Amino acid sequence: MNKWLEFLKNNDFIGIKKYLKDNADVNDTNDSEESVLALAMRYRCDFDLVMLLVNAKADIYDFDEEGVSIFEMAITYDNLDMVKYIIDKGIDVNSTHRKSRFTPLMTAACYGRVDIAKLLIENGANKEAIDSKGISVIDFARKMNKKSILNLLDFDENAPKNTTYAR
Repeated sequence: MNKWLEFLKNNDFIGIKKYLKDNADVNDTNDSEESVLALAMRYRCDFDLVMLLVNAKADIYDFDEEGVSIFEMAITYDNLDMVKYIIDKGIDVNSTHRKSRFTPLMTAACYGRVDIAKLLIENGANKEAIDSKGISVIDFARKMNKKSILNLLDFDENAPKNTTYAR
């Protein structure tokens, strides 16, 4: 995994291309079960490099030991192109592998990813979803003070149910 990390941290397209040619395992994982593709998201690698990994059969539906998927990593690290790509491949935008039932739209809300949130909603994301503790998408946006997301969710701060802080 160390060689992968070196290439990914440096966004080294040519190095990765050669490494793949030498039969490197594109679905290798670190100790937390984060895949090469997940790490490419974390290190904000260029989309061309990400697609090199995908074309080499990196698993776009993979998730780590906490249930965090490649899709959520793309949302977290604001990789709109990858989010679009995975949606085009048919992912259920409401699916989650997390025990907490934290959804991709909740991820977008927490990080203030407005363009991604719009795309998720356009593709059927449930704006009314709640996690295992009863916290809604709006609650996450409120807690993180993401006003642009609240506007997107048609949040009415004067509605009786919204006059207290959601915990």
